[in-house]
Amino acid sequence: MTLTTEATAQDAQQEKTEERWDKVFPLSDKVSHRKVSFKNQFGITLIGDLYTPKNGKNGMAIAVSGPFGASKEQSSGLYAMTMAERGFVTCAFDPSFTGESGGEPRRTSSPDINTEDFLAAVDFLATLPDVDEEKIGIIGICGWGGIALNAAAADPRIKATVASTMYDMCRVNGNGYYDESDSEEARYAARLTMAAERTKAARTGKLTQGGGVVDPLPTDAPQFVKDYYDYYKTSRGYHPRSGNSNDGWHTFGCQAYSNARFLYYINEIRSAVLIMHGEKAHSRYFGEAAYKYMVEGKAPGYDAVRKPNPVPENKELLIIPNASHCDLYDGGYTELQGNGKAKNMIPWDKLKEFFKLNLSKND
Repeated sequence: MTLTTEATAQDAQQEKTEERWDKVFPLSDKVSHRKVSFKNQFGITLIGDLYTPKNGKNGMAIAVSGPFGASKEQSSGLYAMTMAERGFVTCAFDPSFTGESGGEPRRTSSPDINTEDFLAAVDFLATLPDVDEEKIGIIGICGWGGIALNAAAADPRIKATVASTMYDMCRVNGNGYYDESDSEEARYAARLTMAAERTKAARTGKLTQGGGVVDPLPTDAPQFVKDYYDYYKTSRGYHPRSGNSNDGWHTFGCQAYSNARFLYYINEIRSAVLIMHGEKAHSRYFGEAAYKYMVEGKAPGYDAVRKPNPVPENKELLIIPNASHCDLYDGGYTELQGNGKAKNMIPWDKLKEFFKLNLSKND
């Protein structure tokens, strides 16, 4: 029996990918763009947008994905295009079960398959004639920041990693926000709910969607929920293939994350890592704890105690003043410069410097 969701029809572009420009940001005249496809080791076809600089290439490449539940037409595409403006060949891709990429049922997630998606993107970039296979990095945004760290721990071909405004998806699904549901009783109650949903789906052949960003927005919503709404549900970032902009994951689509801990070996990452977070981000504690665990081998929220990182000097935690979680999706609009113009809060020059420094070490 094949389980179906409303998202199956909504994401039908996986059969015929869009060639027209359909991003939430304008195409830069400094880059060339084309649609690409490649398969991961599970046989799932992934669809990406390849951006190449028009004025010279440096042999360096970056794979980009995230946020968790978003599509490549949103934040990851902006990151990829902007880094291509700075000389890198970049690929923003839709993960398995999402957007234009393949996989059934739709809007399903897996720590294993999602990590493999990043590794498959590295495979793809390594085959391109303009890319030096020793000069490949990755950028993961929001939930894909944690997935990027997991990928970097698994694959030494990844020479530099940026985790931007990251979530640890295993921690938040297993423990709740700020670890408020970190108990056997709370997890058991959640498991009972998912078990009932699975039985219902098995009997009906249909999956129930859990819903994307709440709409309409409650007046008493926390600020970070308001920030999500401002990005995903308005013209700023809405896209029809984005789960977060529409009906979200199905009700047990993230079950695999709730029953796993997948950042166990990030203390062994030898390549360069930059974790950047907004000062005011509700998610900041994920990045700070991951950085501490990665460097020292122990941190709040991590039960394991590991050896300190063998190469701590190329690890960095960057806290961006006044920035919220979603400000690092597209630059944000919350801070003004002296001339009264909005300041882009993503440190693009810092990212260029980080990748050029760490990928050029492989000359």
